[in-house]
Amino acid sequence: MKDQLTMSCINLYAVLQNMENLVELDRDAKLLIENAEIAIQFAVRGGPAALLSFENGRCRLQKGKGRSNISLYFTSPEHLNKMFGGKANPIPLKGLTKTGFLKNEFTKLTDRLTYYLKPTDELLKNPEYLRINTILTANTAFFALAEIGNNDVLGRLNAGRIPDGDINVSILGEGPSLHLKARKGRLEAVKGASSAPRAIMSFADIEAANGMLNGKVDAYTCIASGTIQMKGFLPMLDHMNKLLSQVPEYLK
Repeated sequence: MKDQLTMSCINLYAVLQNMENLVELDRDAKLLIENAEIAIQFAVRGGPAALLSFENGRCRLQKGKGRSNISLYFTSPEHLNKMFGGKANPIPLKGLTKTGFLKNEFTKLTDRLTYYLKPTDELLKNPEYLRINTILTANTAFFALAEIGNNDVLGRLNAGRIPDGDINVSILGEGPSLHLKARKGRLEAVKGASSAPRAIMSFADIEAANGMLNGKVDAYTCIASGTIQMKGFLPMLDHMNKLLSQVPEYLK
C-alpha cells in the first residue's frame, strides 16, 4: 500500500527533478523554456517542499524553500499526489499574474515529461527516445528509492541496514551516472558518480538498463547474463536492491 507522504516526496524529488534533464535532452522542451526566468515554489502542509527554477535555458530543482515568482500550496501530501494524477489543483499563494506560464509552457513541459516516462514498445524502437527514456527512468527510480528509504515504513528498515558510504550506479557507454549516499540510515540520491564508492552497480549499455528499469527483464537474469555487474561491498547493493524492488509499487 502506498504511503501518501512517501509518494509526495517521490513526486517532487524523483519525478519533478527530471525537468532538469528533460530541458537538456529534448529539443522541444528546451525551446519551451529558453526565455523563461521564473521560479515555482511547491509547499505541502506536513510534507515536502521544493523550488523549481528556470533561468538561462536551464532548470534546477532544490529541496526546501527559496525565492519564487509563483507559490503553490497543498493542504496535505494526498492533495499534491492528486494534482500529479490530474485530479486536483494547487492553491496559488503568489504569482497570480504569472499563471500563464503554468497553463502554457509548464503544462507542455509536464506533457513532454509524461511522453518520455510512459513508453510504448513502438516508441522504444527509436534509439534517441530509448536513450532519453532510460536516463529519465533511471533518475526517477533511484531518486524514488532514496525517498522510500527515508519515509516508507519497510523502506526505512532496509535503508537502516545499508552501511554508511556511497553506491555508484552507472550505464556504461553514453549513459549517465548517479550515486546513492547512505549516512546513518538516511539516503540521498545525487546525479554524477562518487569519487570514492564502497559499491558499484553498472549496466552494460542503454538497452540493458532500459530492459530492467521498465520491468522487461529482472535483475537476476541481468546478473546471470553479465549485463549488470556488481562490485565492492555487496551487502550495500543487496539492501539497495530490496529498496529498488519497492519502487514499482509507487510508480505504477
